[in-house]
Amino acid sequence: MRRGALADLLPRGSTDDAEPGPLAPEPLITEFPFVLPRGYVDGAGMVHRDGVMRLATARDELIPLRDDRVRENAAYLTVVLLARVVTRIGTVTDIHAGVIENLFAADLAFLQDLYRRVNTEGHTRAAVTCPACEHRFAVDVSGGRLGE
Repeated sequence: MRRGALADLLPRGSTDDAEPGPLAPEPLITEFPFVLPRGYVDGAGMVHRDGVMRLATARDELIPLRDDRVRENAAYLTVVLLARVVTRIGTVTDIHAGVIENLFAADLAFLQDLYRRVNTEGHTRAAVTCPACEHRFAVDVSGGRLGE
């Protein structure tokens, strides 16, 4: 194939010896939609199942440690922490410890697992270039779990 014919096959503005551009960074996802297995039942008896959880900040994890309810009962930490990061359940947007307390056990376990997955097992990707062949690709640089 002659050079001109190859150039005709490439997208306009491209050549066969052009260097690929850097990988575009993945956008940071900070909110995670969910659907509760059972659902939150409000005071009027309405069931709310879909919701949103946001990524936790360091402050979200530190503030509950000063809460008297957590000091009296360490298991209450989960309730206070989830109340900080769950931003909506159905049409309920005022999420507080009382809402989380009234979830069914299956829903609480679901939210605990979701919290763990989005805050401790998220992916940290970096664009890298192979020093030998100069191929560009993304790698997960977050590492595995301790002990693995």
